[in-house]
Amino acid sequence: MPRILTCLISALVPVCLLSGCMDSLEKQTQKSPNSIIGKTTTDIGQFDPNAGQKVSDSKIHATDPITSGTSAYGPMLERISKTHIEHAVRLFEAENGRYPSGYDEFMEKIIKANKIELPVLPGGKKYQYDEANHALVVVDGPTE
Repeated sequence: MPRILTCLISALVPVCLLSGCMDSLEKQTQKSPNSIIGKTTTDIGQFDPNAGQKVSDSKIHATDPITSGTSAYGPMLERISKTHIEHAVRLFEAENGRYPSGYDEFMEKIIKANKIELPVLPGGKKYQYDEANHALVVVDGPTE
């Protein structure tokens, strides 16, 4: 009986593996219409510390080794985006001897002037500019 099972498995495994290869390369690499992969945004709100929003710590909270890659995607995007904005704010400060005077100047002189587009975040999370700390923060999206 074990020999028959081994033969059956060895015959079915190649069929299962090759069945995914039968689709065209175009179909295999096609993104879902709801995918955020590759999408960018300039939508950066104004952070209100009194609004009670949950600010992301941008840490990877992976407990399952199988899904850790997908759970790391959002925090990695957050960190990269924050670093990008931090660099642009430091350049602005070095050139002007001060930080942006507020949200409007941040949007005009840093985001628009540098043509910065940030990756869309998963889970409805949103970018916001924290004027007091001259930093980009990520907050949880609205819960409905």
